[in-house]
Amino acid sequence: MEKMLNIVLFGPPGAGKGTQSENLINKYGLVHLSTGDILRTEIARGTDLGRKAKEIMERGELVGDDIVIGMIESKLDENTGAKGFIFDGFPRTAAQAVALDDLLQKKGTGISGMLALEVDDEELVKRLLIRGEASGRPDDRNEGIIRRRIEEYNNKTLPLKNYYSEQGKFHSINGIGSIDEIFRLLVDRIIFLNAEMDLTALETDLEHLDLTIQDFDVADEIAPELL
Repeated sequence: MEKMLNIVLFGPPGAGKGTQSENLINKYGLVHLSTGDILRTEIARGTDLGRKAKEIMERGELVGDDIVIGMIESKLDENTGAKGFIFDGFPRTAAQAVALDDLLQKKGTGISGMLALEVDDEELVKRLLIRGEASGRPDDRNEGIIRRRIEEYNNKTLPLKNYYSEQGKFHSINGIGSIDEIFRLLVDRIIFLNAEMDLTALETDLEHLDLTIQDFDVADEIAPELL
């Protein structure tokens, strides 16, 4: 499979993740994978996975990782010619991250990196309160609710930061600045990721070449015995 740019994009409420996700999709031609959107689509299409998910949701239960992974696999199979994917809202746990890694490995690819927009809590609170005044969204107008949302995000993403850090794939992005400034930071990091992937591919090719040369050497050694 050709090189693919597969990004896990994270950002707390108010970090501008939605805006930057669209910017990255437009620049790199990536496919946006949101588990919420995928669930709604599968249910609307009446697929086997969609029907199972609907039954579970109607019972008031959470849809299991196996069903979500199955839906993501279907989405990957529908976009085999994609240049890459942005994963939004998934994975949410280390167990889901492992399952996603296993799925992508089966497809001959993997996660290129986790890009996390980092903004301090007080700046997030200020941004969301301003947004709430403009939009009228009740969850953006109550400071207590805002702080709980931020705390929940921080608690849930910490295990994922640790998981991707252990793989050398966690990348912190300063989320304070203009939209263009932050996007430039994301692009610079992706340039690094692409260079890293190119180097890994080159090293793999050299290893294969070395093995081929060794095979020739072994053939030269045993050839006289076969005469």
